[in-house]
Order: sequence, then structure tokens, then C-alpha cells
Amino acid sequence: MLKRTLFFLLLLPFLVNAQVLTPVKWSTETKDLGNNEYEISLHAKIESGWHMYSQQHPTDGTGIPATITFEKNSNYELIGKTTESGKLLDKYSELFEQQEKYYESKVTFKQKVKLKSEKPVEIKFSAETQVCDAEKCLPPDWLDYSVKIIPKTKEENSDESTNKEDVTSVDSTEISTQDSTEVIAANIMESQDSTKTTTVSSNIQSDSEEEGGLWGIFLKGIIGGFLALLMPCIFPMIPLTVSLFTKQSGNRSQGIFKALIYGLSIVVIFVGFASLITLIFGGSALNEFATNPWLNIMLFAIFILFAISFFGAFEITLPSSWANFTDKQADKGGYVGIFFMAFTLVLISFSCTVPIIGGLAAQAKDSDSYLALIIGSLGFSIALALPFVLFAIFPSWLNSLPRSGGWMNVVKVCIGFIELAFAFKFLSNADLVWQAHILEREAFLAIWIAIGSLLVIYLIGGFRMKMDSPQDRIGVPRLFFATLFASIVIYMIPGMWGAPVKLLSGLTPPIQYSESPNGVGFSGGTISSSSSTSTGLIQGQKYGPHQIPAFLDMADAIEHSKKINKPIMIDFTGHACANCRKVEERVWSDQKIKQLLLDEVVLVSLYVDERTELPKDQQIFSKALGRNLKTVGNKWTAFEIEQYNNNAQPYYIIVDENLNEYNKPLGAIYDVEEYYKWMKQGIDGYNANKK
Repeated sequence: MLKRTLFFLLLLPFLVNAQVLTPVKWSTETKDLGNNEYEISLHAKIESGWHMYSQQHPTDGTGIPATITFEKNSNYELIGKTTESGKLLDKYSELFEQQEKYYESKVTFKQKVKLKSEKPVEIKFSAETQVCDAEKCLPPDWLDYSVKIIPKTKEENSDESTNKEDVTSVDSTEISTQDSTEVIAANIMESQDSTKTTTVSSNIQSDSEEEGGLWGIFLKGIIGGFLALLMPCIFPMIPLTVSLFTKQSGNRSQGIFKALIYGLSIVVIFVGFASLITLIFGGSALNEFATNPWLNIMLFAIFILFAISFFGAFEITLPSSWANFTDKQADKGGYVGIFFMAFTLVLISFSCTVPIIGGLAAQAKDSDSYLALIIGSLGFSIALALPFVLFAIFPSWLNSLPRSGGWMNVVKVCIGFIELAFAFKFLSNADLVWQAHILEREAFLAIWIAIGSLLVIYLIGGFRMKMDSPQDRIGVPRLFFATLFASIVIYMIPGMWGAPVKLLSGLTPPIQYSESPNGVGFSGGTISSSSSTSTGLIQGQKYGPHQIPAFLDMADAIEHSKKINKPIMIDFTGHACANCRKVEERVWSDQKIKQLLLDEVVLVSLYVDERTELPKDQQIFSKALGRNLKTVGNKWTAFEIEQYNNNAQPYYIIVDENLNEYNKPLGAIYDVEEYYKWMKQGIDGYNANKK
């Protein structure tokens, strides 16, 4: 399964082309309840990896809640409100800083109606829904339905029947955009006297590396395993165990084989334990931690406990009877004895490994894969077992090992400081869920700066902890790590005044969740123009990310482009678009990209999920959507589909006032240099054409 996933990820950049995504299939069902009452059901079958927002989803945040609207008719009346059935998920989104309610796989919307006569009735209703996956949200979809109910005669009432019909007339997989490429473009351009637009085939560049994936968890597990090896309860065991194998074996090959069995046993124990947890609690159990504030507070308390333990206040140990039992089993010898030797190591090293394993589990909770904890434990156990095997193969290497001593306690204390810092990450998660604003960005950074400073002072010998040996001077490793952590502390300090501190993105609260979201002393930017408003913006503009002015309407952008002779950069985006925010935070914040956006192009951001209703004269029929446009978001969705055969965001195109393109459209890409080259190609092409 893992190999198939990796193979697909390798092929993904070659397979992904601009296309209209249709992750939901719809069908309706009408059921006779008797007494002239009927139940109309609207079934949604959702593709794997996508989810649909519930009717209960907050209306004041990102994401559009499902809305079922029935047309008023004197021939029937509604009984109660529209209900929904399915597995409702209620999770916190760290990206949008809000609680989200949605369905995966499938959901059914039900509405009871009562006919007022025995005559046939046509019931018309519409459904507005929005679907998202882990990276993007599609524009809100508005579908119209019509269900004809023919009441049964008294003779027929004894036979139950269900009328079920597939809604194919509005199935977006069958909607053709042929002969309709001018519908929206003409509406945008009707006052511009433009000719037919020129389009080019396009490829979307996809993100080649999924952050927080299984490889990332595996790598973190390996790092955690190597850290555990340096702990006082494990490091001294390496030469003792290897010596035991070599002395008890008749020859060298037998000693190596026993060491391999020992190392494999360690891997089996840790992976087996992780698999058991996943089996008992379910594949998504760890992921639920990220959405539950009380569980995050529990993790905060646990990590504080781990930190205090590593500082030397007490030791977290398992009952001694457990270790005694496994030790007796190990004395029996043979392969079973070797397995229990490994089990004994796991138990007696519990006080050193459990904080690291706990941190690994906390990392695994943020992964969408049920394999995350298993893969992380695999990496941890491989790193832990590797030295025992290698030193059995090359016993002369044992002479190069440093002696046990006070340096191991230094490592333990340093990890304690790191555990303390990450404890506040979980407290921050809970604070974000509740929107309590207790641990805002500035307070969070202040705590991390204080912890980091104490760690630096400790490393340079400013104070000693319990179990530390007295030292007159510090060694090179301590000086090296003191310099490293001091650099991190200095890097964090400007974040107190609004610096982005990108290297800590995802760990610190977002910039908006702070006392001063725009930075200390920010007063807004201005644009020098004869047509600018008192706010410094051109008519029709607003400040976007990083205070970059952007138009919100294509016609305004075209008009301004003609005046200043600069190309238009179309930014198809959405309020609930995760990838859009990533590009804006990681790429647009770069100074040279920001300079191009400010000085070289006319930026227009077209929000495909904007719910503002269109004027009546613009509510025209779109073949791309198969219905009349109702909202501003509908307009830009139809424009994107008809003009570029794409309905995913973000989507960027550089064009002139006639919508002629000067480079290939671009999707989500986070490499600044590639984005810069793409922008320069479009800008240079436009300028060359104007000469």
C-alpha cells in the first residue's frame, strides 16, 4: 500500500492537468409516508478525500454550510425543517482557526412535505453545497431539482413503493462547456469592445511534497530513536548487551545473528504496541486530538510532567514486577530469551523513552493517515535497535564510544526544555479552538523565547540541575548547541513586533491571532494615483495579503490595465482555500514577488466562494454550471471553467486587457524562484507584445 502511494505521488506532477473536478454524485428519492405525507431525500455520494459542509457549519466563518431551499407552492406545505443524516464530523481547522462541521463519504438531506389535495404536485427545490479536500475547496455548487409526486389512490395505498431517480440533468460530469466560452467573458468584456479571447492549454503544477506525510513521521521517529540512545537508561546498555552476545556465542556469526534477533525484537515490540493502539482506538483516533481542546490541555499537562521528570524532580517508571517477570523469561535462553531481553530493555528504559514516544504520538495525530503512529514507531525502533546490531557486527567500534557520565544528564535536561516548549504548543491549540485569546502570538513567542534563553544559559554553564556533575569548563558540543539555540531565540524576537518567523510556521499561532495583526505601528500603505481614494486605494481595490492592493472585479482590472499599460494577473482564489493561503504566506511575502505584484501587474482576486448576490441583469444562464448565476462567486466560477476549463484554486494567469495569455496558467506552487520566473515570463511577454 505504501509503495503504491509513493508511486502515485511520483506520477502526480505528470498526471494532473487543468480539469473540472466533480467529487459529488447526487440522486433523489421520494417516499410515501401515508396520509398525504411524503419524505423527499437528496443523497450525496462524496469521493474519498473530500468532505461536504453540514447545514450546522458556522455561517460566520470560512466554508459554505449546506442550504436546502424549497420553492413556495400553495399545493403543499413543509413539515419541520430539512434534516441531514450521516456521520457528522466536528473538527477544529488550524488553518482557518474555526470549528468545522462536515460529512465525508456520504450524506442525505431529508424534508417531509404534506400535500393539500389529491392532485399531482411538482415540488421544486435547490441545494447549495461546498466540498473541500485537505488542500483546496471548490466553489459553492447550486443545483436545482424538481420532483413530481403523484398521490396514490386508496387501492394503491396498500402497496408501498419508492420512486428513486438519478439527477442527470445537473450532474456536472455531463455538463459541456462547448460553445459557451464567450458567455461570461462577453459579460465581463461587453463594455471593453474586445475581440475573442485567446486561450492556451495549461498544466497545474502541484505541490511535490506533502508536509507532515509518512516520510516526515518516519524521519522524526528515527531522530527520536537516536535521541533516546543518548539517555542514561539506554546508552550504558549498549556495550553490556553486545558483550553478552559475543561472550555467550560459540562464534562471531552466531553473536551477530543473536544481535539481529535482539534488534528485530525491539522493532516488533514498538511497532506491535503502536499497531495495538491504532487497532483499539481506530485509525483516526490520534487525529481527533487536534480538534479537541480538552485533549490538547491533557497533552499540555503530560508534556509538563515529562519536562519536570527530565529536569530530575522524579522518574516515571513502570511497576518493578513487570521488569522482573521479563528478566526471568530472558534467563531461559534461546530466541524466546532474546526477545524477552529486548522486552526488558523496553521496560527499564520506559522513563527515558516515553516522553519521546509521547512527542512522536502528538506529531502523528496531525497526520491524515492511520499508519502515522505505526510508521513513526518503526523509525524510532529501527534507530534504537541499530547500534546493538552494528556493534555486534563491528565490536571494535565499542572502543570509540564515549564513556557514560554527566553529559547524558545534560542531554536529558535539554530534551526536558524542548518538551516544556512543546507543551505550550498544545495549550495554544486549545486556546485557538476556544478563541479565548489568552495565549496570543506575542505571549506564545515570549514563553518560547524565555525557555530558549534558559536552555542557552544552562548549556553555557550558567546553572546546574539535579544530577548534573560540576564542571569548570564546557565542551565543544555544548558550545555548538548553545549557539544553535541562541540563534533560534534571536530569530524569534522580531516576531514579537510582527515579523513572520516563517521557519516556525505551523508551530506559533498565526499572525492574525495576535495583539497587533499588522505589526507594531502599522498605518497602511498608499498608492500614488490621481484616481486614488482617501484610503490610498484605486476605486474598486482593497488591501489583500501583505497589504498588496487587489481589484475584486475583472472589469475594474481591465479598465485600470488600459490606463497604465500593465498586464493583469488573475488570481482565482477563495475565502476557504487552504492552498491559496499557503501561496500568499510563503511566496507573496517574498520581497521580490511582492515588488512585482505592487509595481508590474494589475492584481485581480476573483473569489469563487463570494456569496454576494449578483444584480438581476447579470444573473444569466451559464452552460458551465447548468443554471443561472446567482452570486458573485458563481460568476467567477463559471468564468474560470468556461475560459480555462478549471475549477480548482489557486489558479493564476497573466493576461492583457483582451484576456490574451502570456504564459501558462499556474496552480499551487510554493517555490519562490519558480513563481518569480513564471511571473517574469508573463510580464516580459506582455511588454514585448506592446512594443
